[in-house]
Order: sequence, then structure tokens, then C-alpha cells
Amino acid sequence: MKKILVIIMASVFIGSASQAQSKEEQKVAAAVEALRKAMLDADQAALDALTSPALTYGHSAGKMEDKAQFIQALVSKTSDFITLDLSQQTISVQGNVALVRHNLNAETMDNGKPGTAKIGVLLVWQKDHGKWKLLARQAFKL
Repeated sequence: MKKILVIIMASVFIGSASQAQSKEEQKVAAAVEALRKAMLDADQAALDALTSPALTYGHSAGKMEDKAQFIQALVSKTSDFITLDLSQQTISVQGNVALVRHNLNAETMDNGKPGTAKIGVLLVWQKDHGKWKLLARQAFKL
């Protein structure tokens, strides 16, 4: 009986340990959260620091933006987030590239017009001089 209990406890421990994020996954998660906050606050300096010069930013409706267009849309309030919540996030790190998937739910005020967004998102992050930078983003309708 003790042997079975030890096996069950070990299985539970191993299962929960495999669910824990690695240090790099934690750093990527922190970068995603910093980006979420920067988008919500329309923080130009933070958005610039968190994104690659080669950023390609795809919207769920098919619109594509480069880094300058992405930042300008937020700073000018052409694209304005009132709320911005992420859920069901997964992170996979392979060397200096990280893939992040999540669902995004938001209340928006784009060009002064209220709206909502409920989309799926794939983010591609690249480690650059020790910092994770957003290289690509593609949203899709759920």
C-alpha cells in the first residue's frame, strides 16, 4: 500500500513539475505582460523597447502593420484599448525564439467608436541581446 501511495505522489509531483514554466518561459511571459500593459497605456517608449525593428503585426481582419504603424496606431488612439485581457496562454521556447498563443478579449475605442475584440493570437518573440522582442504577431477570429 505504501508503495502505491509513493508512486501516486511521485506521479502527481512529476506532473505538476512539468506544468511549471522554465526560466526563459517566465521571461517571455513577463515580456508578453509588459506588451499588454504598454498597449493598454499606449506607452510609446515601452512599445518601442518591446518590439523588433522588423516587426510584422497582423490583425484578424487581414490588415498588416510594421513597427512604426503599430506604435503610431496606439499612440494616436486610432487603435485604443479600454480593457485588454489575455487567457489560455501557452509558451514554447526553442533557442532564441519563443512562440506564444493566447486568446485576447478587449474593449476598444478605435477612432472614437466603441467595440470589442475576441480573437486568437500567435506571437513570435526573438531574443535579442538578452531581451525578448516581439518579431511577429498574427491574430485570427475565434
